[in-house]
Amino acid sequence: MASPPPPPKLPVPGRRNILVTSALPYVNNVPHLGNIIGCVLSADVFARYCRLRGYNVIYICGTDEYGTATETKAMEEKCSPKEICDKYHAVHSEVYKWFDIKFDKFGRTSSPQQTEVCQAIFQKLMENNWLTENTMQQLYCDTCQRFLADRLVEGKCPTEGCNYEAARGDQCENCSKLLNPTELIDPKCKVCKNTPRVRDTDHLFLELPLLSDKLVNYINETSVAGMWSQNAIQATNAWLKEGLKPRCITRDLKWGVPVPHEKYKDKVFYVWFDAPIGYVSITASYTPDWDKWWKDPDNVELFQFMGKDNVPFHTVMFPSTLLGTGEKWTMMKTISVTEYLNYEAGKFSKSHGIGVFGNDAKDTNIPPEVWRYYLLTNRPEVSDTLFTWADLQAKLNSELLNNLGNFINRVLSFVAKPAGAGYDSIVPDAPNAESHPLTKALAEKTNKWVEQYLEAMEKVKLKQGLKSAMGISSDGNAYLQESQFWKLYKEDPAACAVVMKTSVGVVYLLACLLEPFMPSFSNEVLLQLNMTPEESLSFCDDKGEIAKAKRPWDFVSAGHKIGKPSPLFKELKDEEVESFRNKFAGSQAERSSKAQADAEAKKVADKLKGTKLSDGGQKKEQKKQSGGSKSKNAEVDVTVAKLDIRVGLIRKAQKHPDADSLYVEEIDVGEEAPRTVVSGLVKFIPLEEMQNRKVCVLCNLKPVAMRGIKSHAMVLAASNEDHTKVELVEPPESAAVGERVTFAGYSGEPEASLNAKSKTWEKLSADLHSNGELVACYKDVPFTTSAGVCKVKSIASGEIR
Repeated sequence: MASPPPPPKLPVPGRRNILVTSALPYVNNVPHLGNIIGCVLSADVFARYCRLRGYNVIYICGTDEYGTATETKAMEEKCSPKEICDKYHAVHSEVYKWFDIKFDKFGRTSSPQQTEVCQAIFQKLMENNWLTENTMQQLYCDTCQRFLADRLVEGKCPTEGCNYEAARGDQCENCSKLLNPTELIDPKCKVCKNTPRVRDTDHLFLELPLLSDKLVNYINETSVAGMWSQNAIQATNAWLKEGLKPRCITRDLKWGVPVPHEKYKDKVFYVWFDAPIGYVSITASYTPDWDKWWKDPDNVELFQFMGKDNVPFHTVMFPSTLLGTGEKWTMMKTISVTEYLNYEAGKFSKSHGIGVFGNDAKDTNIPPEVWRYYLLTNRPEVSDTLFTWADLQAKLNSELLNNLGNFINRVLSFVAKPAGAGYDSIVPDAPNAESHPLTKALAEKTNKWVEQYLEAMEKVKLKQGLKSAMGISSDGNAYLQESQFWKLYKEDPAACAVVMKTSVGVVYLLACLLEPFMPSFSNEVLLQLNMTPEESLSFCDDKGEIAKAKRPWDFVSAGHKIGKPSPLFKELKDEEVESFRNKFAGSQAERSSKAQADAEAKKVADKLKGTKLSDGGQKKEQKKQSGGSKSKNAEVDVTVAKLDIRVGLIRKAQKHPDADSLYVEEIDVGEEAPRTVVSGLVKFIPLEEMQNRKVCVLCNLKPVAMRGIKSHAMVLAASNEDHTKVELVEPPESAAVGERVTFAGYSGEPEASLNAKSKTWEKLSADLHSNGELVACYKDVPFTTSAGVCKVKSIASGEIR
C-alpha cells in the first residue's frame, strides 16, 4: 500500500522560507530543451539547492491552460479545449518526471481555485478603481464569424528592422516585441487564412499609468535587493522607457476564466492577466493555507524563473496587478532569466516543432542526468547559447566520463578491492590527515571551491555553481595522480589510508554538491557509498557540514563499509551522435514526413534496383577509351532528381545583425533578383573569403526564418568528422552563374564517404577523382557543370551540408 503524501509545507517562523516558481509552460505542445532549461530545470536546481541547505522551500509550477493557443490546438486536433489540456498536462508531467524535476505541486490553471483567486483579484482592482472600460478595434473574421484573439492572427512584424513574416498577434517570437493584432502588416486568420477586418469591441483595461509610481518604487528597490539578472533589468527598463499604457485584460473567447461583470459576462480574462495568478491558485490547490505563502512578504522570499520573453509580464504586469489590490502580497524578490538556447544552426521552436523535445530526449537512451548536466553547463544566463550534438558528446565523454566518473570509480574501486590489494570495502582510518602536505593542499582547494559554489548558488548563478563543483572533481583526479596511491599502498600504508579516506570524503562531497544538478547521479553515488539520500544528502550550516569542506577526510567515518562500485557514465560514440543529428534534423512534422518518405523511397528503390544512369553514346566512347574496362556507374535513387542545385555567385556577404554565428548573403543564381541566404559559416570562413565567390546553392528548399531573416536557399559546404573545419563546395571558376549542377558517371574509386545532412537525398560523398582531386558527389556520381566537376579542397571525411 502506497504511503500517504507528506502534509503541505507552510512557512516556519525563524527559518528561511523560500517560494520558487517557474514560468507556467503552455499546454498546447510538448516542451523542448529550450523550454526546459529556461524554466522548470533551472528552478528545480535552485529548489533542490535550497533543500540541500536546509531552507524551508516549496517549488510551484503547472500548465498554463487557458487562451487562444489551446482553442487553436483543439481545432487542429478536432476535440475540446479541456481534452487538449488533459492530454498535454499528462505529457508535460511525464516529461518533467523523466527529467527528475521535483515539484512540490505541479498543477493546472483550468481549476476552480484559479477562477476563485483570479476573480477575487479582479474585484479588488474594480473596487480600487484601477480598471477602466474602453472600446478597442479588434480583427474580426467574417468567414469564421468571430473576433480573432491575438494568437489566431499572423502577419508581418511592424517593428523596424525585424519584418518577421510569421509574427503572432500578441508578440513577435523573433524580436520579442509585444504587439496588438491590428499592428500587424497583412494580417491573416490562422484558421481560414483569409484577411480579417477591423471591428469595434468593448473591453476592460488595467490602468498601468496610474500604478506606475507604486510599480517603479517596487522595481527600483527589489531589483537591487533581489539581485535581478541583468537581462531582466534591461527588459523591464525597456518597457518603462516606452511609457506604460493601459493594458487590456479581457478577451472575446470562451475558454478561460469568466469575467464576473454583467456587461462582460460573455468574455474571459486575457491569458496574460490570469496566467501569473496561476502561481497563487496552484499553491491554493497545494494547501488551503496558501495565503501564508503569498501574503507574508516579511517572512517569505519569492524566486521566479523564466525565459526572457516572459519578463515584462512578471516585472510589470503581475506586480501591478498585485499592487493594485492594496493587499500585502508576497512580491517577487529575485528573478532569474535565461536567453535563448538555439539548436544546431537554428532556433528551438515549439510552434514549428524545431529541435529536441522532452520525449525525444527520453528516446535517445541518454540518461536524464547527462541531459541535465549538458543543459545546465550550457545555460544561456547572459547570452544565447547553442545546443549541438558534438558538444553534448564532448561534455559527456570528457567532463562526466573522464573527469567526474573516472575520479569516483578509481576511488571506490580501489577501496572495494580485497585486503592485500585494497581495503575490502572498508573506509580506512586516517589519523593526522591534516599533516599530510598533499592532502592539506587539496583541502584548501576544496574549501575555496565550496565557498565559490555557495556564493554562486545564493546569487542564482547556476552555471558557475556547477563549474565550481566540477572543479573539485578535477582537483580530486590530480590529487590521486600526484599521490600515486597505488604505490603508497605498499610503500607507505598510512599515507595511502589518508589519501583514500580523504578521496572517499570528496566523493561524498561531490554527491551532495551535484545533487541539485544531477539527482539520479547523486543517488547512485550514495548507493555505491552504501548511504541513503534521505539520511545523507545535506549541506547545512547548523549541522557543521560546510566546515567539513576544510577537512574532507571527516565526511565519511573510518570503518564505514561502502557498496559495490560500478561505472557511472557511458561513452557516447561518433556513430550515435551522427545518428541523432540526422534523426532530429528539421521539424517534428518533417521528421514524420521523412520517415514516411524513406519507407516509400525504399519501395521505389527496390523496384528500380539495377537501373543505371545513362548518358547515351558518351558512355560508350568512355568505355572504348578505357580499353573496354567496365565503368563504375552509380545507382541513384529518384530523390536526386528533386535537387535544384545551381551555380551561384555571392554578390554580398555580411554578418547577421542578431546572430554572431550567421552570415547573410545576397546570391545571384541566375534569376531576376539575387536570393537572400543565411548560413552558419562565421566560425569557419572569414568574411572576406565570402565575397564575390562562386558556390553551389540548393535552391528548392522551403524558405525558413533564421533569427528574423528569411533564408531562401542553402549554400553547400563540407565539414570534417569533428566539425572543426568547414569548406564551401566550389563549382569550376568558368561555370556559368545560374547553371544547373547535374550528375554524371565517372571512373575512379571513392576515397572518403560523407553522410548527407539533408532532407532530400540519402548520401553525398567526397570521392578521389582520377587526377587526385576531391570531388563533391552524390553517391559515386560527381556534381558537374559544363565547365567540369565541383570540388572540395581538402575535406576527406565528414559531411556535406
